[in-house]
Amino acid sequence: MTKEELKKKIGKRIIELRTQKGWNQSDLARACEKDRQAIEKLENGKVNPTLYSIYEIAKALGIPLSKLINF
Repeated sequence: MTKEELKKKIGKRIIELRTQKGWNQSDLARACEKDRQAIEKLENGKVNPTLYSIYEIAKALGIPLSKLINF
């Protein structure tokens, strides 16, 4: 798997889990104290997220980190 493929998979997984909660990007951004544009870039695979960013998103969604990166 390439870096680009991994970024896109993580982004799709964030979208999937966020929408399961009925949240929009702004809701998730508020919950993990990021701006909406940062969430949009993560979801679109435009940035290489740090492990800590992924952890913050998982925590905001109320899920274990492993559930976010298990695809």
